[in-house]
Amino acid sequence: MTDNHQTLALLLFSTFVAVTLGITTWVSRHRHGSAEEFYAGGRLFSPMENGFAIAGDYMSAASFLGVAGLIALFGYDGMLYVVGFLVAWLVVLFLVAELVRNCGRFTLADVIAARMSERPVRIAAGTSSVTVSVLYLVAQMVGAGSLVALLLGRTGQGAQAWTVIGVGALMVVYVSFGGMRATTWIQIVKAVLLLGGTVVLTVLVLVRFHGDIDRLLLTAAERSGHGDAFLAPGLKYGGDWTARLDFISLGLALVLGTGGLPHILSRFYTVPTARAARRSVIWSIGLIGGFYLMTIVLGFGAAAIVGPAAVRGSNTAGNTAVPLLALDLGGGADSTGGTVLFAVVAAVAFATILAVVAGITLASSASVAHDLYASLRRRGARQRSEVAVARVAAVGVGVVAIGLGLLARDLNVAFLVGLAFAVAASANLPVLLYSLFWRGFTTRGAVWAVYGGLVPALVLVVLSPVVSGSPDSLFPGVDFQYFPLQNPGIVSVPLGFLAGWLGTVTSAELPDEAKHAETEVRSLTGAGAV
Repeated sequence: MTDNHQTLALLLFSTFVAVTLGITTWVSRHRHGSAEEFYAGGRLFSPMENGFAIAGDYMSAASFLGVAGLIALFGYDGMLYVVGFLVAWLVVLFLVAELVRNCGRFTLADVIAARMSERPVRIAAGTSSVTVSVLYLVAQMVGAGSLVALLLGRTGQGAQAWTVIGVGALMVVYVSFGGMRATTWIQIVKAVLLLGGTVVLTVLVLVRFHGDIDRLLLTAAERSGHGDAFLAPGLKYGGDWTARLDFISLGLALVLGTGGLPHILSRFYTVPTARAARRSVIWSIGLIGGFYLMTIVLGFGAAAIVGPAAVRGSNTAGNTAVPLLALDLGGGADSTGGTVLFAVVAAVAFATILAVVAGITLASSASVAHDLYASLRRRGARQRSEVAVARVAAVGVGVVAIGLGLLARDLNVAFLVGLAFAVAASANLPVLLYSLFWRGFTTRGAVWAVYGGLVPALVLVVLSPVVSGSPDSLFPGVDFQYFPLQNPGIVSVPLGFLAGWLGTVTSAELPDEAKHAETEVRSLTGAGAV
């Protein structure tokens, strides 16, 4: 890219960083230091504000960069990610949002521990939440590395490494000093910027084809090199039964995983009531649905205008399809319009990554401090010291995410998010649904449900083509691939539910009927909710 691209994009990105750091500084001067302020922003956000923040949390680098890239490379099969990401919100709306808001306080473990032995359940749920958060963070780090490589015209490891380190450092600052209130406002600003940028690009793509969607799709199919197969199922997931099972596994993970994502669940605690939580989800569904419809246009637009060969040449996983599309729509690499549009899109993508990693880091540090640390201290930690631990935990989580992000820099970010969703659907969702709806559920069942989904999911990923045994693996030079699917959801999600049932029916512990009744009334009516 030219010096103009680099300078303008870095200037816009620096402006966003300066604004968000200003928000963080302002919030840090007005905070009270309480756990409720740090974890939930004082529960003062309106449904609309929280809806925008949820959308900002969910519309990650995987959506803006990864999904559009997959559509540009694989057509119809890439579009299937959009379906999974969006349908997942029906599960959240009908089964999760209000009940979690009524039963919990700050984290997923609060909901489960309400009727179980607190210590083992908190340790299990906290471990699972941190694991899911770190996997999700890796995807954002990979997106950051891909962007800077394109922006600076360098594919060397040094440029990507320093970008990932810089993003990690900023997210630690946002979380440590601003807590949930600063993180929420950063996400709201980012959601507005992302939706605005996506609308502009979508309009420009449609103008290029005079509003003719058929012409857009046919041109994309022609340039793809696959002809009509580009617009039909099977290009990526239809080769054989293994590929088809992989698709089913991915769909299961995407649809069920959102309801178990710690950083999404924590957002329901930032509003005052369960009704506000439900209205937040309705707002977010509208915003996210519109965004994903536009992402489809951008993906096929990148295939038709830029071409899959150019997209793959810039980044083998397709993560730079949207910036390249913006460059072309603006008039090309040497034009003023192309320079400006590319710079805006790059800056918005950077803003997207920063906002999402801040939310995920806050959720994982809350799990470390509120669940793991507080449980190990046996209630010995006061609220203020717990918040201090959360700030330290944010640094630790950031370091781990940076290291793994450097390791996985050549994988597609949407695909990496699919792995995080699979772990969330396997470990978090079974125990959450059992706790809310099964009267006979016990502590052993809760612990077994978490580990019975978490451990198989991680083991199957390690033994899959993602890690070894193929040229695109993390370690292409070795082969310990024994599980043929790239996404473990089709196996690990049923195992999570099965382990929870098995742990309960083999437990000598009698379920506490009174606590279940209390939880049921609280979840459905909000009586006694914090």
